[in-house]
Amino acid sequence: MNKGGNALSKIIFSKTDIAILEKNQNVTRVSEKSITYTDEFKRAFIEEYLKGGKSPRTIFSEFGFCAEMLGTKRYEQAAARWIKAYNKDGIIALRDTRKETSGRPRKKELSPQEIIEQQEAKISLLEGQVELLKKSDVIERRLLNKAENLLPSEIFGLIYQTITKSNLKSKISYYCDLLTVSRSGYYNFVANSKSHKDKELVDLSVRDLILKAFNIHGFKKGSRSIKMTLQNEYGIIFNRKRIQRIMRKYNILCPIRKANPYRRMAKATKEHCVVPNTLKRNFKQGVAGMVLLTDITYLPYGINNMAYLSTIKDAVTNEILAYQVSQRITLDIATDTIHKLMKKHKNILTQDAFIHSDQGVHYTSPKYQKLLKDFGLKQSMSRRGNCWDNAPQESFFGHMKDEMNYKACQTFNELKKLINRYMRYYNNYRCQWNLKKLTPIQYRNQLLIA
Repeated sequence: MNKGGNALSKIIFSKTDIAILEKNQNVTRVSEKSITYTDEFKRAFIEEYLKGGKSPRTIFSEFGFCAEMLGTKRYEQAAARWIKAYNKDGIIALRDTRKETSGRPRKKELSPQEIIEQQEAKISLLEGQVELLKKSDVIERRLLNKAENLLPSEIFGLIYQTITKSNLKSKISYYCDLLTVSRSGYYNFVANSKSHKDKELVDLSVRDLILKAFNIHGFKKGSRSIKMTLQNEYGIIFNRKRIQRIMRKYNILCPIRKANPYRRMAKATKEHCVVPNTLKRNFKQGVAGMVLLTDITYLPYGINNMAYLSTIKDAVTNEILAYQVSQRITLDIATDTIHKLMKKHKNILTQDAFIHSDQGVHYTSPKYQKLLKDFGLKQSMSRRGNCWDNAPQESFFGHMKDEMNYKACQTFNELKKLINRYMRYYNNYRCQWNLKKLTPIQYRNQLLIA
């Protein structure tokens, strides 16, 4: 660099200086005596200058220019020229007008039509410049909004999509600084973009399989049920953590059961029993058809309508052996369920089979107890106010209400059809983790064979 002359004289650039300046992204072209700055840098300079507190020398330095290399006269004159243009015509005046003219004055006078065409061309150019500024501003605000709470890799992907879509390769460094990520990290992300795309394609194929299992038979499932459904229905084995990751990534939501406030009761305060609690929470006795659990739940539907469901569940296989849906909660709902049990499954019940229930009025009724004796069934009851003594039956009702959209039913017949479908699905297709990942009927058949 030529050091001669006073501080106000313009400096002649050496070959080394030219090579350094050409690497600066804010420079369009440079020669020994002149330098052309990008329009983006001019606008950025004005923005920083208007904020106040920074001299032209400081602003040029922040954008990668060496003040000594440029010389005081050069950057101060450039700054004064840009500020004057901005004050006169606004931000649009900072464009490089040499792009628009050949630099050679016209000798020929223009006709009125040519003058009109020339003015229309200038107006069109100005409108294009304004739209470009608006677009740039919108892109920056969109990037800042979307980048909140994102990981660096996700921000790199966001920048890559923006630059590719809007053809703004010259603004890579600017966007990286705007979103406070490193340029080297961005270029590394782009270099490995093919592997990212391959991983995304794999994740999408896994997502499609998960959705297939999630929606099969029309009832929602969690990651465990999906894992078992994929294995049993399609012969596909996925790690459960992988299924959970894909479900989180693509927002596949499974029903989450609400806590039952009664389960917080660690101990019942009263031990009164109408019938002795012979079960004593020994639900899994290893023999199908011996321990039978029963209870009644309510199902609101339509507009202020209520239905009731009574079920009998095999505590060992979790199979629903019999159920009855009614619009009334009379004694008949409990006795009809017993009649259905004996009609359909009498042959799989053991000689010492017994029904376990809570102390509801249906199960303490003399008529109900006499019916059990007539069929040779023993009876057991939970302690008063202790839902844990019949926990598997309560659990079934909880899962069923989460998975079945019964509140959308408008009529009683519609609700009955939905319950019938769910019971077939539950017994025949809904795999369960604690049944060796089998369905209730598959597990029952295994026990019978053994």
